[in-house]
Amino acid sequence: MTTHIVELLGESGYFAIILSLVLNILISIFAFIPSVFLTGANITFFGFLNGMMISFFGEVLGAIVSFVLYRRGFLSLIRGIKNENKYLKRLQQTSGYEAFFLILALRILPFIPSGLVNISSSVSRVSWVTFGLATMLGKLPALIIEAYSIQQLLILSKEYLSVALILISIVLILIIFTVSKRRHY
Repeated sequence: MTTHIVELLGESGYFAIILSLVLNILISIFAFIPSVFLTGANITFFGFLNGMMISFFGEVLGAIVSFVLYRRGFLSLIRGIKNENKYLKRLQQTSGYEAFFLILALRILPFIPSGLVNISSSVSRVSWVTFGLATMLGKLPALIIEAYSIQQLLILSKEYLSVALILISIVLILIIFTVSKRRHY
């Protein structure tokens, strides 16, 4: 496996990999920017397996860096953010094994933004080691699903891709409409 990584570095250059890792860290720090586009770029540029590995390491590294920065007060206003999600609220009050398994579950669930897990974990009693391990184990299956989905989208013909984008846009518009309607009540 190490010879495979060395070959990848030789072919792609250190700069492209470092750039991808830095972008993943920045995406994690800013919390609400989706990393799906970077995963797509990594898969396109480095190939499926290599791109997925680079995305995985970048996302884990980014989550740990953002966790440490948030905890150290980089975003001191975090404590004032009101969490509506019951699992994120619970995470803020846990530590140890319970926090580990909660972070693990939140990482696997596709509809919980990674940034919210980072923020909630940073204001909890969980250690950075527990956070990092749970993040690493939870991001792996989530990233495999994400990378496979992106790969399938990239190989679809243009007609299917257009239909998929239209359907996704309709679903997103419906979600935004429903959420904004609930907030007005």
